[in-house]
Amino acid sequence: MVFRYCDEGGAVTEAANPNGSQRNIAGIMNQRGTILGMMPHPEDLVEPLHGGTDCRGLFESLLAAA
Repeated sequence: MVFRYCDEGGAVTEAANPNGSQRNIAGIMNQRGTILGMMPHPEDLVEPLHGGTDCRGLFESLLAAA
C-alpha cells in the first residue's frame, strides 16, 4: 500500500476512513512500482472551482520529482 487514510495528525483511524476500505488503504502500487491505483480520485481536488485544492501538493510533488 502506498497511501492510507489518516486524520490531520497522521493517525490511521476508522473515523478517518471515508469509504470503509480495509486497513484504511487509499492507494496501492504493483511490485515493480509502475502502476498506481488511488481512491478517491485526487485529481478532483486540484482547483478551487472543483471544490478545493487538498490534493494539489501530491501532483506538484510528482512533477518536481520527474
